[in-house]
Amino acid sequence: GKKKKMDKRISYKIVLDTETCPIDKDLDGVFPSNMWVYDCGWAIVDKRGEVYRTRSFVNADIFLEEKELMNSAYYANKIPMYWEDIKQGKRILTSFYKIRQALLEDIAEFGVTEIFAHNMRFDYGTLTTTQRWLTKSKYRYFFPKEIEICDTLKMARDVIAKMPTYKRFCEENGYIGKNHQVSCKAEVLYRFISKDFDFVESHTGLEDVMIEKEILAYCYRQHKPMRKKLWEN
Repeated sequence: GKKKKMDKRISYKIVLDTETCPIDKDLDGVFPSNMWVYDCGWAIVDKRGEVYRTRSFVNADIFLEEKELMNSAYYANKIPMYWEDIKQGKRILTSFYKIRQALLEDIAEFGVTEIFAHNMRFDYGTLTTTQRWLTKSKYRYFFPKEIEICDTLKMARDVIAKMPTYKRFCEENGYIGKNHQVSCKAEVLYRFISKDFDFVESHTGLEDVMIEKEILAYCYRQHKPMRKKLWEN
């Protein structure tokens, strides 16, 4: 990805996204414990959403070794596109171990203390599941334990979901879920932020990160109190 010079005064953050296939495809519902990560992308950003480095990895341990599962993945039709991107050098096909090493290197190089995802509970869970499966539980966690695990979904619920303009936007466009809550899906939030009302999420790791970092930046810009840590209530 692109590279800029590192500045010690900036608080660098990582925004990350995973794409997954179900281990047992007969299980109803989407459980992180039933998901393996085949695509992992992230960007190093600051709170304005400025991008300092991007990473896009395809996990060979699943993408190659679990062909049958990949073919049953919801995004099986994307497999040819992944091969094309790998050929062109847009994505790197490598082992899960090497993907994690790259993350640790980026954390060290940029002094990252926080990692964000939209609905981090899912990504945290799928990365943990994949890590435990591939290392036979020798290594139990994907993220280093000193890293703060954060969720842009929490931020959006505390900031964007409370804005009258957003509530109106959701009502007018039918983005109201059960129990009359406004939708906080990344795609919907991004449509509101970007005013691109036909925007469709690409469901590939790095591309979705580029939306999620805009949600992060938008929330920071509002200067409202908000929760961001995954584990805080």
